[in-house]
Amino acid sequence: VQLQASGGGLVQAGGSLRLSCAASGRTFGSYAVGWFRQAPGREREFVGGVNKTGRRSDYADSVKGRFTISRDNVKNTVYLQMNSLKPEDTAVYYCAARYAYGVSSYPNSYDTWGRGTQVTVSS
Repeated sequence: VQLQASGGGLVQAGGSLRLSCAASGRTFGSYAVGWFRQAPGREREFVGGVNKTGRRSDYADSVKGRFTISRDNVKNTVYLQMNSLKPEDTAVYYCAARYAYGVSSYPNSYDTWGRGTQVTVSS
């Protein structure tokens, strides 16, 4: 499976953005998908993810209650809805897929990565 993230941009604090992760390949429904982000000078960190069925999503504490992850296995797309954005959410956001039922917070657990999309939140 190949991934492509999109939807990033510049938004004011308190605003919203929706990122999309479009996948190619017929077996997308066999993959759990995670979202990660990386700010300049910092390590890549887990934001959240959704299991292969879409019935369960997990989130980092820093985004819980503000971000929502969903997936549409017919459209081969995973979404990251980001609300109440803060300047500290500024980063390059990546989606990644792993051939497993559930998500993992460890980047090395993922088999495939998409190109990142920049999210900038101004104060």
